[in-house]
Amino acid sequence: MNTKYLERNIDKALAEWKKSSEHKPILLRGARQVGKTSAVRNLGKTFENYVEIDLHLRQDLHAVFNKMKSPQQLCEELSLLEGFTFKPGKTLFFIDEIQDCPAAIGSLRYFYEQYPELHVIAAGSLLEFALEELPSFGVGRIHSLYMYPFCFSEFLQAMDNAPLAAAVSKASPSNPLSDVVHNKLLQFLRAFMIIGGMPAVVKKYVETNSFVECQKILAELITAYRDDFAKYRRRIPSSRIDAVFMSVAAQTQGKFMFSKVDGVRTEQAQAALQTLILAGLVYPVTHTAANGIPLGAETDERCRRMIMFDTGLLQRVLNLDLKDIILENDVNFINKGPLAEVFVGCEFVKNMPADFPAALYCWQRDKKGSDAEIDYLVQSHNQILPVEVKSGKTGKMQSLRIFMSQKKSPFGIRTSLENFCEYQDIKVYPLYAAGNIVKS
Repeated sequence: MNTKYLERNIDKALAEWKKSSEHKPILLRGARQVGKTSAVRNLGKTFENYVEIDLHLRQDLHAVFNKMKSPQQLCEELSLLEGFTFKPGKTLFFIDEIQDCPAAIGSLRYFYEQYPELHVIAAGSLLEFALEELPSFGVGRIHSLYMYPFCFSEFLQAMDNAPLAAAVSKASPSNPLSDVVHNKLLQFLRAFMIIGGMPAVVKKYVETNSFVECQKILAELITAYRDDFAKYRRRIPSSRIDAVFMSVAAQTQGKFMFSKVDGVRTEQAQAALQTLILAGLVYPVTHTAANGIPLGAETDERCRRMIMFDTGLLQRVLNLDLKDIILENDVNFINKGPLAEVFVGCEFVKNMPADFPAALYCWQRDKKGSDAEIDYLVQSHNQILPVEVKSGKTGKMQSLRIFMSQKKSPFGIRTSLENFCEYQDIKVYPLYAAGNIVKS
């Protein structure tokens, strides 16, 4: 049965790549189940011919790549074996689950060098682990694009509220939305934080408007991810990865402590955590001294928070009371667990440029007896701006003031349930507009 495709932000980048005179082969990267295959198939509808092979299901086709002499010869062989038609400039060739065949990954560079007229995209559910073993597989000859779960603006579009998404993108602290529109967006925000941005869950919510049905899909996704842990690293027991995964959910609001991972030695916990980061299931938020740009120049990986990559999965793992979340007022709802802080970090990642791996940073004052800390830092041109996440509509801003004074920031940013506004040198963005902060 044909189902409606829910548009994604990555679609624009893919469409621009199609039109470009220099279209290097694309590696579409991201965690499992974030919609990579659907996005490529949607792009394929705009080509005269679309060819897709799954190298996990078609192990027999590995031999074609292993003995490849040229991209043209490979396409000819696939045409003979499968009846495919390859027309340069008119065919999109999609190689899915490419991590199962290292020779196929290696072949991508030759498409750029010897057959640049053909549009080629590759993706895979465990691609990052394969690429780690091939550090120089095609530098300068392959273009990576990074894909994530739905962001809030994509969710609004999926709910047939594109005008609302457009209004949010145009609003700012100096150009706020009306209170009526703001309150409507808060209700959509509540729903999105509960269901998260996984495509299968968003699709279910669009179809049914049922939180209960979405909870079932979330439970299935969590089970699938945990079952996958055994495939990640043979030298790391899946039980260790699972223990760290659950600990990340429990430790979101503070420095991640390996000592709090039940039954796992620090060395194993460190390796398991790095595995989850590589898989795209966990985003590290790394402390930086923030003395200058780039932000990653003075980091300390000993001081990092860890956030899960989706609020829907997080609330399901934490087993938060769904009834209480739905019935609570806005302030109490947002205080249910670490949802607000995780939501903002995820929105930052999802709204960063798709052609560069996203990174999150925070700051904590290195002074005895000080508890000043900034949830996130963002770079705006040659300036570093502090971002503080407030769960409700009020709250002190001492940490922002300390950072701004010490680092000479022109202004600070607070994101909360308030509408867009300004308090002297503090610019306020509503939580649902967190993406605006990095896009601007």
